[in-house]
Amino acid sequence: MQFSIQREVLLKPLQQVIGVVERRQTLPVLSNLLVVAADGRVTFTGTDLEVEMSASIAAQGAQAGEITLPARKLFDICRALPDGSQVQFKLSGDRATVSSGRSRFTLATLPATEFPVIDKIELVERVTLPEGTLKELMDRTAFAMANQDVRYYLNGLLVDLRERALRCVATDGHRLALCETELGAISASPRQIIIPRKGVLELQGLFAAGEGEVELEFGRNHLRIRRDGVVFTSKLIDGRFPDYEAVIPIGADKEVRIEREAFRGALQRAAILSNEKYRGVKLDVGPNRLRIVAHNPEQEEAVEELEAQTGGSELSVGFNVNYLLDALNALTGDEVLLCLRDANSSCLLRTPDSEKSRHVIMPLRL
Repeated sequence: MQFSIQREVLLKPLQQVIGVVERRQTLPVLSNLLVVAADGRVTFTGTDLEVEMSASIAAQGAQAGEITLPARKLFDICRALPDGSQVQFKLSGDRATVSSGRSRFTLATLPATEFPVIDKIELVERVTLPEGTLKELMDRTAFAMANQDVRYYLNGLLVDLRERALRCVATDGHRLALCETELGAISASPRQIIIPRKGVLELQGLFAAGEGEVELEFGRNHLRIRRDGVVFTSKLIDGRFPDYEAVIPIGADKEVRIEREAFRGALQRAAILSNEKYRGVKLDVGPNRLRIVAHNPEQEEAVEELEAQTGGSELSVGFNVNYLLDALNALTGDEVLLCLRDANSSCLLRTPDSEKSRHVIMPLRL
């Protein structure tokens, strides 16, 4: 087995798969990448048994074969080589030689037969959509995923395939983010799957805001995504996601329409003097104004007052300022709409002219 590839061409697939490989592994082979040469192409695969990523590129003089190589060492060697250099790879027995110019590196290997690969998934549904659309769905929701919550089904992103739409939903129990897009074709079987947190973060790094197509293959226990020479496969979280539609406030009679950037800037300034533990700010809604107040245990106070279009009676309600800022960063447009009911009810944030992206934040007692 041998092949030759230019450094910059080789770095791209290595960068795409290296994030999947954990630094500390129970199985030594999981610290390696599976390298397969066949039909003039070389494929690199990394896995942690939950998430698998494969990337393939064309290679000069590729002779068929397969082996596993230390992932980090291979990546660091290629990254450290000079720009424009040609990298030659050759396998001899249980050692692999990576050479470029006057540099030569000999790496230990493990047999490819020891590498755990997810070959086939039991396909249930296939959906094709623009890469930029899927990236947008994830970017506008993934920040609300829980992290190491005992409710394991919250430590991931819900992909809700509907008859004519695809939704991504995330919640950590204190806030919820939802974004949806319409599908051109009718889905044969509406279904819900939960992608684990690590898989979502890897996909966010992989996707670009381009117009290329990605293919989603829904399996019973896996999701597989194909994109331009890259194949991502993830096990699914086996659990039931909460009934998120029941959490979205309806009939909120107090609406505040405000400039998004002005609101965001005021919250960032007020946050400086908020309680470092609870990060609470109070929103006071009055006639054509929104007042933001923050206090801390040192008896310091920040007050920001903004012009806003308001409807309904006056209201005072507290929220975690970080949750408000995360939602505003995920929304687009010049203005945002805050839909409120009372001091004990959740707030719904969205753009005034669209319900494509919605964010729900639980109130905070201050």
